[in-house]
Amino acid sequence: MSSAPSANAREARTRVLIVDDSAVARAALSRFVASDPAFEVAAAAPDASRALDFLSRERVDVILLDLEMPRTSGIEALPKLIAAGRGARVLVVSSAAADGAAVTMRALTLGAADTLVKPAAGAFATRFGEVLMRRLALLTGERRAAPAPRTASPSTGLAFDAIAIGASTGGIHALASLFQVLPAAVQQPIFITQHLPSSFSPFFAEQVALSARRRCDVAADRAIVREGQVYIAPGTAHLTVQRLAQGEIVIRLTQTPTATGNMPSVDPMFASLAEVYGSRLLAITLSGMGRDGLDGARAVHAAGGALLVQDQASSVVWGMPGAIAGAGLARAVMSPQAIGSLIAASVAVPA
Repeated sequence: MSSAPSANAREARTRVLIVDDSAVARAALSRFVASDPAFEVAAAAPDASRALDFLSRERVDVILLDLEMPRTSGIEALPKLIAAGRGARVLVVSSAAADGAAVTMRALTLGAADTLVKPAAGAFATRFGEVLMRRLALLTGERRAAPAPRTASPSTGLAFDAIAIGASTGGIHALASLFQVLPAAVQQPIFITQHLPSSFSPFFAEQVALSARRRCDVAADRAIVREGQVYIAPGTAHLTVQRLAQGEIVIRLTQTPTATGNMPSVDPMFASLAEVYGSRLLAITLSGMGRDGLDGARAVHAAGGALLVQDQASSVVWGMPGAIAGAGLARAVMSPQAIGSLIAASVAVPA
């Protein structure tokens, strides 16, 4: 005869709120979540208003959110749900979250942790359930991670001629937060490697251009690097740079396999920029799972460049920034807004 879970076991479970207008979807998602003893279904709401009412009384760790719902759509309700969730991760599970969909990029920019395409009604196969639970485990595993190492903020400004930013899961919202406080006075070129499918690249570049308030292009091979411009790594190649004999710096796209297996990867971007810009490179690592960027960070550190990483509290997943902080390479561990403010203060008083 099995005994009921202890109070401590129940408290240790990850609480999940499901928000979907489809009764079939709510039932299927509830079944998948309940199948794992590490998770429990806190509630299943048919619309955003009832989800918000529940969150006013209860706390959850994860919100599974459909985007296409009557009255208030998921994309409209997302900012309110994030605020009401008080730290809960939002995983968008919607048929609208197809690769390359502009609404998906909008959801990630607004703060959704990740997206997953919901199958058609009646097609909730075991394979989808396995993918869903893996995503949930990755998004919530950081809550059990060791505390972040204590790293002080720099007491002086930063001197740099280029900015490199690497990110993965949770990085799109973090980027938007950083750019929100980055002034137009920052004219150094900015290079970004964000783990995304290639079909997302154009939408991502458009979103970055809006949040950064400056020109942003998907990087093209042999393009000359210009001041005041943002370059995005395409989903099919690593973004690297090369200094020509006449002094110009150009983009070079490569597909050389990396130790992490990521395409694009932060490691070759950081390493090549460190070789070209040396101590005048500012490298930033934002939210993301895995260790991509750690080897590149070592190259930046060896060249005398500055490394800043996002703190654990504001990260959706602290794998990438945590690996660099844990290796003792980061000059500071800060929120994206604090990083943006530090950069702004640095250009206000030129080195």
